[in-house]
Amino acid sequence: MLINETITLKSLIYSDSMQSQFKVTFWGVRGSIACPGQNMNHYGGNTSCVEMKIATERLIFDGGTGLRLLGKSLTPEMPLSANLFFTHSHWDHIQGFPFFTPAFIKGNHFKIYGPSAPNGSTLKQSLHEQMLHPNFPVPLQIMQADLEFYDIEPGDSLEIGEINIQTTLLNHPGEAIGYRVNYQGHSVCYITDTEHFQDRLDHNIVNLVRESDLLIIDTTFTDEEYYNPKFPRVGWGHSTWQEAVKIAQAAQIKQLVLFHHDPNHDDQFLDNLIEEVILAFPNSIVAREGLTIKIN
Repeated sequence: MLINETITLKSLIYSDSMQSQFKVTFWGVRGSIACPGQNMNHYGGNTSCVEMKIATERLIFDGGTGLRLLGKSLTPEMPLSANLFFTHSHWDHIQGFPFFTPAFIKGNHFKIYGPSAPNGSTLKQSLHEQMLHPNFPVPLQIMQADLEFYDIEPGDSLEIGEINIQTTLLNHPGEAIGYRVNYQGHSVCYITDTEHFQDRLDHNIVNLVRESDLLIIDTTFTDEEYYNPKFPRVGWGHSTWQEAVKIAQAAQIKQLVLFHHDPNHDDQFLDNLIEEVILAFPNSIVAREGLTIKIN
């Protein structure tokens, strides 16, 4: 796993020397379930968690099992504050929260944003319920950090200092929220757990991500897997890299990041995949744990 690898948006040249006020780091890139193993070491096996450091602010998107790794890395910086944004409350996006060490330490401060579940449960209730017996031995109330919860809905816009955050509805069972983060003329979009439409592009997504610097998007399947007549994935709530390329082209985004990898896609599969993707959209990469992208 390439923990300290850094890539610049403009040149795609790896470097640790350049400074940026807008950095994106991947701590978990898988979907559905964590999948550790020797053949997953390069891209990583943890589920969704992406960190954005923007000037003095820290934004964290989703709390999959990658959130545990992020929490460990933040220990030297405590006391700390951060903003957590959840796309939805399916397990692979919240399972890391009970293992997020900074949330258990007094003096830390976290603002937590996310949508309600289809049954009406707020995000706070969903995080609370996954930590109740018989699922988990330690309740949310044990966390000593200052936790502020905010309910948001698709279409909401938020301001955090100079940072503007826009949202949209995604096509996923039980619904999910996509995010666009804007700062000083630059933008990064986080669009995971969404399924493409069969007859048209998803205009919610196209409009949100238009001309963004970086598009992190659900590419769980290939078209061959999605439409496989023996084992189709239609209706599962996830998209393909071919559809992501169509979105990137229509919205004229600068760089495409394949994300939310299927747990059956090992390192060799993803190595081969990116070669095919680049032919269709040259400025594309595959998300992997430890990768930092500097938005310049």
